[in-house]
Amino acid sequence: MELRDIEIFLVLAEELHFGRTAERLRLSQARVSQVIKKQERRIGAALFERTSRTVRLSDVGRQLRDDLRPVYAGLHESLERARLTARGVTRRLRVGMMPFNLVDLHFYWKAFRSRYPQWELEIRQMVYIDPFGRLRDGDLDVLVVWLPVEEPDFTVGPVLLTDPRILAVTADHELARRTSVRLEMFADFRHPMPPDLPDYWEDRYIPFHTPRGRTIERGGQITNAEDLINQVGMGEIIHGFPSHVTRHWGMPNIRWIPVPDLTTLSYALVWRTDAENEPIRALADTVRELGTYRF
Repeated sequence: MELRDIEIFLVLAEELHFGRTAERLRLSQARVSQVIKKQERRIGAALFERTSRTVRLSDVGRQLRDDLRPVYAGLHESLERARLTARGVTRRLRVGMMPFNLVDLHFYWKAFRSRYPQWELEIRQMVYIDPFGRLRDGDLDVLVVWLPVEEPDFTVGPVLLTDPRILAVTADHELARRTSVRLEMFADFRHPMPPDLPDYWEDRYIPFHTPRGRTIERGGQITNAEDLINQVGMGEIIHGFPSHVTRHWGMPNIRWIPVPDLTTLSYALVWRTDAENEPIRALADTVRELGTYRF
C-alpha cells in the first residue's frame, strides 16, 4: 500500500465522509472511492460500512486504522523532520482545536511564533472523533479542549478562554422568539453528540440530566461542525454551543439564545505528560503570560 493510499484511508477513517475527505486531501471524491475499493479488494473485506447517509468503519477497517496510525505517523514524522531541517526549523508543535474561534485566539499563536521562530506551530481544527486518542497516538502534541479533563496520563495547562453558553435553533423553531432558555427545557428535545466521549466530559458540555432530574436525551451522532450547524439550520435538531460560535457562523436562519444556567465552558491546553517538551512548555508559558480570553 502506497503512502498516499494509507493517508486517504486514515483521513476517511477520521472524517467518515467521502466528500470531506476529498476536500481535505484536495482530491476528487471518485479518487477517494477508487483507492478504498482497491484496498478492500486487496484485503478481501470491506473497510467501511456505507449507507446513503452514513459511513462507518467495519471491524476490519477499525483494526487496520489502529495498526496503520503509528506506522504512518512514524513515516510522516521522518519526512517532516527532513523538511523542517531543510528550512532551518528545529521542531514542530501540532495543536488540535476544539473551539471554533480560530481568529479570536490568533494573538496567542502570533506571540508564540514571534518568540520562537525556530519552531513551527501548526494549528488544526478537530473533528469530533476520539480527540484524546489522537493525542495519545502522537498525531497531535497539544489539544485545546473544554474542561474538566480527568485523564491520568494528561497534563492540564493554562486556560485560554472561558465562554458562556447559548442554544442554536432554526429561525422558525418554537423557541426562536425567546430571549433566554433554561437548561430544564433541554429535556423536551433530543440532542446529537459526538460518539464515544468520556461520560464526565460529555456531561460538562451537555448534561445527561436537568436540575430537576429529567433525562436530556441524545439523538444521533455528529462527527464534525459543518454537519452539526447544517442540521440546526435545516430545523432537524437544536444544539447547545459555547457563545463564541456566533462570531464564527453568521447565519440568518439560525437564532442564538442564551442559556444562563448551563455551565460556562473553559478551554485549556492539554498534553500527554510523558510527551512534554520544550515547545509545549513555551506555549503554555506564553498563554499564562497573555492571560485568559473571555467572551
